[in-house]
Amino acid sequence: MSQENVDQFKRFAEASNRRDIDALLESLDPEVVWSPEPGVWGGEGAEVYRGHDGVREMFRGFYDVVDEIHVEYSEIRDLGDRVVGIGRIRMRGQASGASTESPLVSISDFKNGKAIRVRTYRYNQLAEALEAAGLSE
Repeated sequence: MSQENVDQFKRFAEASNRRDIDALLESLDPEVVWSPEPGVWGGEGAEVYRGHDGVREMFRGFYDVVDEIHVEYSEIRDLGDRVVGIGRIRMRGQASGASTESPLVSISDFKNGKAIRVRTYRYNQLAEALEAAGLSE
């Protein structure tokens, strides 16, 4: 099942790059819990988004301020029921047109071929992210 999880992880990353939320949701369990790090995916605080409606809300808020988004993972670690992606996120603001690029770590837990929990971290928190995934650098 772990290669299927890696494939699902890649599919929802590609769907987010296309801004195709319906395709992204196909890879997520209806009861998914998504915990974005503040500043990643538009999170302002320690907010947690629950279920498909919550994920739609998170991305809607994000797309209200970001005109372009691209996530690219240079490394994907297959941990069976957990997938860790290490890479970068590039964004361009709607109002300012300013572009930014930040390191990104995403941890996704899977059950029955769907992501049930997604956590995103800034790369400067790599040690914390890997610890959360049960790994070390």
